[in-house]
Amino acid sequence: MKWIGNSVRALAAIAALLLIAPSSEAQVNKKSAQATKLTAVTKTNPQATEKPHRLILQVNSNEPAMMNLALNNASNVVQYYKDLGEKVSIEVVTFGPGLHMLRDDTSPVKARIETLALSSPEISFKACGNTRENMGKAESKEIPLISQASIVKSGVVRVMELQEQGWTYVKP
Repeated sequence: MKWIGNSVRALAAIAALLLIAPSSEAQVNKKSAQATKLTAVTKTNPQATEKPHRLILQVNSNEPAMMNLALNNASNVVQYYKDLGEKVSIEVVTFGPGLHMLRDDTSPVKARIETLALSSPEISFKACGNTRENMGKAESKEIPLISQASIVKSGVVRVMELQEQGWTYVKP
């Protein structure tokens, strides 16, 4: 009889634990309900998602295919967020051989950048000053850049600093 009493106590303890600790299914249902509430708040309150999306696209290759891929990525991201009614900022950062993308005299994508800059002001183009200076020394001339490009002291440092500020980094 003693073992029956112990078994009843053990069953009571197990039952109490089951009542206290919610099942994993209950936890999933609770999380799902919270996600539904968040979605409802987001849809009714546009300010809930007002933080702009920020993307860095790195170009460090003198390959036209890579440059076009970066421009495709930028265009697609801009269109995606326009369709959602959300803000986005994109910086295309070039350094090393990738500086040719923004060179006025050698860019294989110059015309495409000009067109893209007119239709998508969310996209900016940064040229590495260190690379430009070194190319200038190697070629014994000043390196001309397209008008859409602005110079940053160091392309690599620019990428680092933007990442430290929470920007998303992609290397096409």
